[in-house]
Amino acid sequence: MSYKIRVLFICTANSARSQMAEALLRHTDDEHFAAFSAGTAPAAVDPRALSALEHLGVATNSLHSKSLDEFAGERFDYVITLCDKAALECQALPGAGEYLAWDFEDPVTSRKPDTYRHTLHEIHERIKMFVLVKNKR
Repeated sequence: MSYKIRVLFICTANSARSQMAEALLRHTDDEHFAAFSAGTAPAAVDPRALSALEHLGVATNSLHSKSLDEFAGERFDYVITLCDKAALECQALPGAGEYLAWDFEDPVTSRKPDTYRHTLHEIHERIKMFVLVKNKR
């Protein structure tokens, strides 16, 4: 078995954006990447996020909210924050190879119609580009 690139997605609650990113990276390229997600203040996974993923045909059975503390001492090739608040709180996370700060609007607080599917699409496009670029190394 070859080495998988370890990626940790972080947002505040680990209820929507980071869950979507974890599931989408697994769905997009499980062969080369090991995806994880956590929150700085974890809450329950939002059922609307799960519904948006399932609508796209992405497996959600392994998703559950996790605290950043669960990953203490683990090494990651990439730590990707999905909101500005998490980016500020996670700048000094030990065990991180490279930090990437992506900022997506929180679908939980958005008033836009179909916000979960829109956020899912935006994250999916970014992940597809990430996979494309990182697989060329």
